Amino acid sequence: MGALSGKVAIVTGASRGIGAAAAEALAAEGATVALVARTQADEVAARIGAGGGRAIALAADVADYDALAAAVATARERLGGVDILVNNAGVIEPIARLGESDPDAWDRLLDVNVKGVYHGLRAVLPEMAVRGTGVVINISSGAATAVLEGWSAYCASKAAVLSLTRAVHDEYGGRGVRVVGLSPGTVATDMQRTIRESGVNAVSRLDWESHISPQWAGRAVAWLATDAAADLKGVDVSLREETIRRRIGLI
Repeated sequence: MGALSGKVAIVTGASRGIGAAAAEALAAEGATVALVARTQADEVAARIGAGGGRAIALAADVADYDALAAAVATARERLGGVDILVNNAGVIEPIARLGESDPDAWDRLLDVNVKGVYHGLRAVLPEMAVRGTGVVINISSGAATAVLEGWSAYCASKAAVLSLTRAVHDEYGGRGVRVVGLSPGTVATDMQRTIRESGVNAVSRLDWESHISPQWAGRAVAWLATDAAADLKGVDVSLREETIRRRIGLI
């Protein structure tokens, strides 16, 4: 039996990249996974099923609270109470200097990266608090505490996610809910290709081989959801730290 056998997990942005890898890693540990994405999550659900796991795909845009809340309600009806939430959905654009950025793109980024996290939290926290148990993993970034040229929107959004992690710990940590942030570093995903194509700041010029795989980030998410990470509460965990990589078993 896996470390998460009998648990129900919801992963947002689960159709590709870190989200898909996290869903597959959670399923490998025995969790039943609800994959939330705007499109294409069926392919990930099929891969999990082919590997002997159980997953369902639910279409929703995290920027739309009603749609996300409905997806969470469907997950509860079909799978049972939600034990784990992975707030992963996120976007990087606009990549532009602040005075040259598109206001509509700024709005969309905040809708997904900040309000999307809030919407996930709002949808699951009341039930978790009543049950007295639950784990929330917010995908964060080193950009939460660093300033990078052209990333004003992204940096601001990840700083907000870090604050939400701390707020949930303060408000719900005493009610059985454990929340932790994960800053995976640079990951070889489509988002990283967008960064590379922008040519803005040093991150866009990193060698592709320097990025970690989505599978590493996915394994980190699954590990954080287990009791092995029970001591990590209300903090942001960085995969750049060797001690964390060793605890997860990545090195």
